[in-house]
Amino acid sequence: MPIFTTASFRVRPESLEKCERAIERFADRIRLEEPGTRVYLSLQDNAERTRFLHVMVFDDEQAEEQHRHSPATQEFTTLLYPELMGGVDFHDHHLAGGVGLPAQAKAQSSSQ
Repeated sequence: MPIFTTASFRVRPESLEKCERAIERFADRIRLEEPGTRVYLSLQDNAERTRFLHVMVFDDEQAEEQHRHSPATQEFTTLLYPELMGGVDFHDHHLAGGVGLPAQAKAQSSSQ
């Protein structure tokens, strides 16, 4: 069953460019190294450029666990966390509807 998670956070303004580059590298590594991560989006707020929302869709608990403990995640959090204004706010979700999602995710989520 797919797992839908978001993570929101703010970075210090003086660290913005450093964090943007780290996010790009992290997303590239996820694409290459984590086949069970179906979606990984980093959304940057238009008005407050230091505010980010990451949207993740994992195939299952095993894929989520692999992501949490991957070398890429460890490297990213080691770089990111010292640059945060506050912490990271994680939330789990279920799919209420959408466009462009794999059919498997839609079918499995609707059975919840």
